[in-house]
Amino acid sequence: MPETDGGLPSGAGRRPRRRLGIAVTLLAIGAAILVGAGLLRHREQPAPNVGVGHVDRLAGVASPPPAAASPPTVTASEIPTLAATLPTSAPVIRPARIRIDRLNVSATVVPVGVDAAGEVVVPPSVDTVGWYRYGPGLGMPGSMVVAGHVDSAQQGNGAFARLRMLGTGDRVEVTGTDGHVAAYRVVGREEYPKATIQLDRYFTSTGPQRLTLITCGGPFNQATGHYRDNVVVTAVPASS
Repeated sequence: MPETDGGLPSGAGRRPRRRLGIAVTLLAIGAAILVGAGLLRHREQPAPNVGVGHVDRLAGVASPPPAAASPPTVTASEIPTLAATLPTSAPVIRPARIRIDRLNVSATVVPVGVDAAGEVVVPPSVDTVGWYRYGPGLGMPGSMVVAGHVDSAQQGNGAFARLRMLGTGDRVEVTGTDGHVAAYRVVGREEYPKATIQLDRYFTSTGPQRLTLITCGGPFNQATGHYRDNVVVTAVPASS
């Protein structure tokens, strides 16, 4: 099977780099696939989106355009980076581990940022996921984003390989660096072509507390070496 560059919009067709990145239009995660049934699984029709209205209300924005609409231009500058500084009045408790029993997932979470190419960098191991460190930490207002690879031609399935299987009510637990375990329940699962996703729905330090999980989905384009879509799961504190 041919190797790819991990579904990144920049440098399509290159062989895999040592560091796997997530493109900022919107986090084109999913280091190469083409491994047996993995390719067939991600070529399936996406499951219907659920909880879209709930996610809209949390984000305080309008619903994203339908897939058939003309995709807007999305640039790296639309992802908040250094400008999205967190409040200094309280220590930021970052997520250190994520557990999703429904998917049999228990993965280490590490802080990630944006590189010079405008890509959010995720850990090279597909078993490890990245917390977008320019966004909120545990217990803070806004959307705490955790992104992970779907799979890799070299490493197999990633921690978020089955993220699209989550449904409303499913439980996600995040352990912070302080040892506290925060429980969340899923309220929405969405899959959109990458260019049509409204970034301000997911990258924000305002509004109700929520957890946003992101990976790749949809069909895999062998010509470009990318997945077409992003799968986004939104969860809120279990007590809310």
